[in-house]
Amino acid sequence: MNLIDGIIQEIQYERISTREVFNRIPENKWDWKPHEKSMSFGRLASHITEMYGWADTVLNHDKFVLSTYKPFIATSKSELLEVFDANVDDAIERLTGQENTHLMKTWQMIGAERVLIKSPRIVVLKAFMVNHTIHHRGQMSLYLRLADVPLPSIYGPSADEERA
Repeated sequence: MNLIDGIIQEIQYERISTREVFNRIPENKWDWKPHEKSMSFGRLASHITEMYGWADTVLNHDKFVLSTYKPFIATSKSELLEVFDANVDDAIERLTGQENTHLMKTWQMIGAERVLIKSPRIVVLKAFMVNHTIHHRGQMSLYLRLADVPLPSIYGPSADEERA
């Protein structure tokens, strides 16, 4: 069994909930944010979306220099969903069949002339494509609650979804 197989399954599972959360973002609140230090709805959703685009960088490069980072910023929900689906599909395709020996090789993120992350690729992929997106989806759920938008079911019924 390849180490990546479980991560691919998690990405496929989490994709469904993340897409549903994105579908709930009110178009008229794309630039809204709950605090001046917070990202806006649109920027936070774009950040989640762009994380799946990092599969190529982690798999095919030994390091990433943060100063070269160009963030993706969707201008609409339709653009967001289109890029999200494309990035998830691409990530799954790139991850499928990756050899364990390659996944255990060290990858680095460099920022401000110092190493920010130095871990095996498998750890970075799990942290960025699963854990990091779940973290930000949780933030997005709070944004939805503060905007008085009914929350979707994620790991079971929300307070806004009917219970069976």
